[in-house]
Order: sequence, then C-alpha cells, then structure tokens
Amino acid sequence: MNADKEKWLLLIILSVIWGSSFILIKKSLDHFSPYQVGALRVLIAGIILMPVAISKYRLFPKKHLKWLILAAFTGNFIPMFLFPIAETQISSSIAGIINSMMPIFVIIVGALIWKFETTKRQMTGVFISFTGVCLLAFGGDDSTQFKIFPILLLLLATLCYAMSTTTVKSKLMDVSSTVLSAFVFSFVLFLPSLIALLSTGFVSQFTFTKENMIGLGFVSLLSVFGTGLAMMMNYRLLKVSTPLFASTVTLLMPIVAIIWGVLDGEKLTALQFAGTIVIIAGLIFLRAKTIVQK
Repeated sequence: MNADKEKWLLLIILSVIWGSSFILIKKSLDHFSPYQVGALRVLIAGIILMPVAISKYRLFPKKHLKWLILAAFTGNFIPMFLFPIAETQISSSIAGIINSMMPIFVIIVGALIWKFETTKRQMTGVFISFTGVCLLAFGGDDSTQFKIFPILLLLLATLCYAMSTTTVKSKLMDVSSTVLSAFVFSFVLFLPSLIALLSTGFVSQFTFTKENMIGLGFVSLLSVFGTGLAMMMNYRLLKVSTPLFASTVTLLMPIVAIIWGVLDGEKLTALQFAGTIVIIAGLIFLRAKTIVQK
C-alpha cells in the first residue's frame, strides 16, 4: 500500500477508535475515579506491551531518551488524567470540540519550537474543519453549560498532544511505531502509572464485584484499543504523513461520538449534519502536502 492510501486508512481507523474513547471514559467513570481511570489506562497498556519492550530492549533509543520521555508524558500520561477529570464536569461533546483544536496547537507548537512551515491552504483547511466541529458540538438539542476549569484542562491536554506529536515527528522517526509504543508504555510510563494507581487506594478498595469487573472491562477496552493499539497506529501515521495531517484525526472524532449517540437513541440534527459536511470540506484542503520542515 502506498503512503497516501495508508495515511488515509490510518486516519479513518484512528478516528473510529479515538472517537469511541469518550463514551468509554464516561462508562469507566461510573465505576472508578478519574485518577484511577487514567492510571489504569496507561498501566494496562504497559502490561500488554511489556513482552514487545523486553524482546526489543536492545533497540531502546538511549541517545533520544529525553525526547522519548517528553513524548511519553505529554502524549500518553498527562492527557490520560486530564480528560477523565474534565469529563466529570462537562459532556463528551464539549470534550470533543476542545480536543479538535489539536491541529491548531500543532501549527503553533511546530512553528515556535520546531520551525515547521505551514501553507495557507492547509491552515484554511484546518479552520474550515474546526468550524464544522463547532457545528457538531453546538448543533444538538440539549444546551450544555460551559465551565472554565474543565475547558482549561482539556486545552492543556490538547496542547500536550501537540507537543508529543511534533516531538515524535522531529526526533523519534528512526524508531519503529510498535517498538516506540512498547518503550513508551512499558519502560517510561509503567512505574509512574503504577505509583499513580497505588496512590488512589485502588488496591485496597478494589473488590471482584460484578460492577467493578464491568468497569475494568471498559477501562481495558479504552487501554488496549484507545491507547496501546491506537498509539502504534498514530506513530505509524506520523511516519507516512505530517504532524498536521495526523492531528486532523481530532476533527473526525466528534463524528464518531455522534454516531455512538444516535445508536444510543439520540437524533442527528440538521446543524450537526451540516457540520459533518463542513468537516469533510476542510479535509479536502488537507489532502495536499501539509507541513514542510525547514
């Protein structure tokens, strides 16, 4: 498969996986605290990927250790806690709209730190699609009240994602996507996530009740697919595309969230349908080469 087809296939699959993460976070929060959800999400991914990390330990990029740590904590640790904390106060639709700002943060971070150069056409595409996401978020029948603190948390999480994405693209492209994910979750983040989980009292509080096992099932799905597998695919997407193109997955995620809502009995309004069309129009602009590094 050529790179152009592969990047669009990865973009669609990632949109489905990560777009489903909002409902999985909400379901997980019915059983565990936000801190437990975040810690379990990272820890389970680390356990699953541990065999790969151990078998490939000779490939550990020691010379890029500082960049690996930066990418790991900004992309796979800090946001994992910020999103559950924020979603205890606001709806998943608002979480989706804030998360969709990642391409904009990629442009800002890329320009200020990594000296990336972005064309006017691609910036236009990002803002067109972002407008569509706004229509999706605010086109529903319910009225969601804005709360400043959780929105700031989500903005910080989205900024962290942009930092991680641009760091991987700039400094870690010589490491395979599977090995990179394994190192991130099993070597770099395993101990911090374990300490975070123990500090919540999870071990002493957890009992093997039906409710707890259901909650653990939701977190496991979130971890295996929305974290471990998705990050492998995301790192691969960065190899065959650019940070800005890879970040456009956040523009498609709200569409998946709405589909989940429809399946759950919600209705798609005319404004939300219009938002979907606008997002697709914006992505057409993004088909061209997005970011060229100086």
